[in-house]
Amino acid sequence: MTIASTTQQICFAVLSVTLVLGALGVVLLPNIVYSAFLLGGVFMSVAGLYLLLNASFVAAAQVLIYVGAVNVLILFAIMLVNKKETLAEIPGLALRRVLSGAVCIGLFLLLLRVAITTPWALPGPLPVGEEATARIGEHLFSDYLLPFELASVLLLMAMIGAIVLARRDVFNSDVITGEPADQGLIEKARTPLLLEKTR
Repeated sequence: MTIASTTQQICFAVLSVTLVLGALGVVLLPNIVYSAFLLGGVFMSVAGLYLLLNASFVAAAQVLIYVGAVNVLILFAIMLVNKKETLAEIPGLALRRVLSGAVCIGLFLLLLRVAITTPWALPGPLPVGEEATARIGEHLFSDYLLPFELASVLLLMAMIGAIVLARRDVFNSDVITGEPADQGLIEKARTPLLLEKTR
């Protein structure tokens, strides 16, 4: 066992533990802001795993797209819509937790069975090398052009939805329900500071 393989195994173990703990924190923490930050850590851990697989382009795309765009979009949506509301008690919460836990355990066992029983081809295909970026670009703008464009439209719709939800307080009544809107967040009209000093 060489130093390089030992270092690779240590990095893989650290990234795996970070990824699993971060994913559990995203799901289990009650504070949604902390969950969003932990989601960024999960994305960074996945990018580190891509680097261990010599997929540097995919790792860079993971950081740029998921950490730099998707996670930032989620944080903006949380900050725009995060209002203090009294949460009503959810009926049948214990049953829902049991059912969702059973579904998660079932999916985990299914993935574990696939990982164990699949005859993986080792050591795998030969690396493409410097042509990897060109090939990814060809597939991205030919075979996967429609999903690529749909993902961009979906992100745009999410941002517009967050802005619409955040600006509901500006109107006197809610656009959807017609009820009077809470005007507490609207800034009251006031004289500019420079004019106050001259008087």
